[in-house]
Amino acid sequence: MKVGVLVSGAGTNLQALLDAEENRELSPAQIAVVISSRPDAPALDRARAAGKPAVVVDYKAHPEREAFEDKLIEALDAHRVELVVLAGFMRILTSHFVDRYPLRIINTHPSLLPAFPGVDATAQALAHGVKVTGVTIHFVDTSLDGGPIIAQLPVAVFPADDAKTLHARIQHEEHRVLPDVVRRLAAGRFSCEGRHVVERAD
Repeated sequence: MKVGVLVSGAGTNLQALLDAEENRELSPAQIAVVISSRPDAPALDRARAAGKPAVVVDYKAHPEREAFEDKLIEALDAHRVELVVLAGFMRILTSHFVDRYPLRIINTHPSLLPAFPGVDATAQALAHGVKVTGVTIHFVDTSLDGGPIIAQLPVAVFPADDAKTLHARIQHEEHRVLPDVVRRLAAGRFSCEGRHVVERAD
């Protein structure tokens, strides 16, 4: 299954996917293209270093959201992408885009959703005083981090944590679980019944 990865920043989750593919731990998924909403995103260098097509669809050049999404779709279609992975992609997608890939867009969020959706989830968790936060991988719909949940991993919050230390531990778990979820999705292991994601047993 050909995968398109959408990025906006450093690309650490992209790197986890690239490493898994290099180690033959992503099959039958294959990264076909990396698309950035920012021309200066370091994730583009990671893609080029791995020999992957690195495409820029600058959101500033396409201020109308539908026109921006049309350019994303055009780039994804050009590489025959079947599964879209949001890896630090900092743009909200509308139904114009989401409806084109039903249950074929996933996102990684640094909390145990539905707790702390949106930006600064780690800071939200610290401010709220929770003892456990974590990582959620979910299907993307038109709600804010509200799509059906595929996988979750807990991460303990320690008394001495600040946003940086907690985020580092959350990222460690993201890098571990995301490639595995992509691999299982590409293998057709998941189905969705309402809000409930079910994994087929071997």
